[in-house]
Order: sequence, then C-alpha cells, then structure tokens
Amino acid sequence: MNNSKIWLSSPHMGGNERKFVKEAFDANWVAPLGPNVNGLEQDLENYLENQAFVGALSSGTAAIHLGLILLGVQAGDEVICQSMTFSASANPILYQGATPIFIDSEIDTWNLCPIALEEAIIDRIAKGKTPKAIIAVHLYGVPYKVEEIRVVADKYGIPILEDSAEALGSSYKGQKCGTFGDIGVLSFNGNKIITTSGGGAIVTPTASLKDKAVFYATQSRDNAPHYQHSEIGYNYRMSNICAGIGRGQMEVLDDHVGLRRKMNTFYVDLFKDIAAVTVFTAPNDDYFANYWLSAIVVEPSSEDGINREALRLAFEAANIESRPLWKPMHVQPIFSTYPYYGNKISETLFENGLCLPSGSNLTDVERERIAAVIANFFK
Repeated sequence: MNNSKIWLSSPHMGGNERKFVKEAFDANWVAPLGPNVNGLEQDLENYLENQAFVGALSSGTAAIHLGLILLGVQAGDEVICQSMTFSASANPILYQGATPIFIDSEIDTWNLCPIALEEAIIDRIAKGKTPKAIIAVHLYGVPYKVEEIRVVADKYGIPILEDSAEALGSSYKGQKCGTFGDIGVLSFNGNKIITTSGGGAIVTPTASLKDKAVFYATQSRDNAPHYQHSEIGYNYRMSNICAGIGRGQMEVLDDHVGLRRKMNTFYVDLFKDIAAVTVFTAPNDDYFANYWLSAIVVEPSSEDGINREALRLAFEAANIESRPLWKPMHVQPIFSTYPYYGNKISETLFENGLCLPSGSNLTDVERERIAAVIANFFK
C-alpha cells in the first residue's frame, strides 16, 4: 500500500505557471518589478471587484506591516488583534513599537468576538488609550462577523485591517473577502489556496493608498535621479518570477476553492455519525467559505481515550499530516504579558480542535486513507 505523506495543504499547480515564468526569463525580467507583477495585481483587482486596488508584496506579513503604517500606527499606540490567529497577524504590531490588545473568538465563526471587542475598546479608552486599529482575521477561510465588527469599529472611529490571508475566494453576502477593511491583506504562501511560492498583497480602497504602500515597499525611494530617501522604507515588493507563478494560479483559483469546499463536505459526511466530532462550517448562507483548511473539534472522553491529540497521533502514525488549531496569541510565550479580553473560547478551541488535510490536489486514494484512520480510531 502506498504510504507516501499526505500533507495538510500542499501547493497545487494549474499548468500555466511555467508559461508566465518562462516569459519573465525570456525577457530577463528577474526583478521585483515587471509585467507579471502588474498582471497579477490587475488579475486580483478584477477578481476582488468592489474598487479594490492591489499591491503585490513579498508576503502577507509585509502587507500587515504596511497596512499598520498606512493607518498611522506608531510606537506607543495600541492595536486590537484577534487572538486566535497565526503570529504573523500580531508580529507587525511589535515591528511598529505598538502594543497588541488581544480579543477572544466567538463560537459561530471562531473569529473576533464583537462583544469582547467593544468591551476592550471601552476599557482601553477609560485607561486613556483609544486603539489605533483593529486586526480582524477570516480564520481558515470563514469570514468574520463583518457587519457586527464594522458597527463597533465605526462607533469608536477605529479603522479595520482585514487579515484575509486565509480567505482569498471567500465572501460575505456576495462581497469578496479582502475588501471589507479599511486596508486588506492577502497571502500567497506555499500552503494557501493559491501560491506564488512566497508572497502576499495589500488591498486598498484608493489608488493613492496603493501607491503609498508600493512606495514604502520599494525602500521609500524619492522621485530623484539619484537614490534619495526621506522616509523609512522596506524591501517588500514581489518578484516578477513569483508573480508569474501567481498569474498561472489565478487561472485555477475558483477551481481550487471548489475542491477545498468538496473536502469540507467530505469531512461533514465522514463525521456525520460520530457524535464526538463537530466539523467547522460557516454559520449560514451569508457566509461563503473557501475552507482553506477544514477543521474539527473533538469532544474529549477520558473513558474512551478519545481526544484531539490522540487523533492527531493516529494520523501521524499513518503518515498523514494534521495540526492543532492556531494557538491563541494571548497564551503564546512572546505575547502572554499583553492585555487580553474575553473568556476561554479560543483556548478551548485550541485544546480540542484539529486541522485536517484539505488540499485541492488530494486524490481518492488519499481520501480513503484518511477515512480508514478515522474509522479505526472511532470504531
């Protein structure tokens, strides 16, 4: 029996990536500028609609960092951040010398809790600090409570930095994720819905904001015949080679979203008669999730030896990758001393939650291997 590794989310090429990369080599556009960069930005703007302006960058983390800069975050400011996320959502807050204020999840979407968010804002204002920005994340491709978070943000005049790194292809009430925030962020890391091998993008509502982001991303070089710099800049622009991969990937984005959603349906069917497991799904039809990663929550039972970690080890023994949910930022060693508002929803999800293989390139044989592990574990 083939026992090759089944990965959580591996790159899935569409076929035309080579064509765009070859064009870059043939034209000697091996640089952080060029036709593929411009083309990828245009492809993304067309896809996102809603008057989005896109700047292609070296990573989603770079996009978050530049987003904070565009929103005016400086040393000494406070920035609210969803606690249950990857550390890249929070690290750029520290890059700016600002203080992260972490907020718990709500149980419907596992994203930023609007109730805890408002409680935190009220308390920070009472302490003399109005937060400068709110970082909201679409976890695993399921949109956060867009309208409820926006109401709170607008009530207190705080802009939203929308971390849509995991949610390209997701939407809420027909509007694409990445276009709800005052600034949006995309990621094309190797494990995402589509990839540029490494890369990301910043999404802005105006061309002038995009131009400012690109200015910062190219070392803030002033318009002069020599190298002149009046502001701090960064080496954050995407290469023309990586953008070529992205252009080929954009051609198969909707297909890949469809295949990820089928994987989620596969797990819903697989676990439908297993009471100890709940598959994470969008709360209603307003939410269209790409299901970048399909995740489950396992109700622990000491009597049966059933828990998240035991299931993860069973997969590992079968050479199948699975992974606990994101460990909340407020319990991470590097962030544990910063303020946190909420209960223990994100902590409980982390303790009992597991991400399962979700790639758009998984085969029927691989699905059979996954199903066999589950059947044996819960027999």
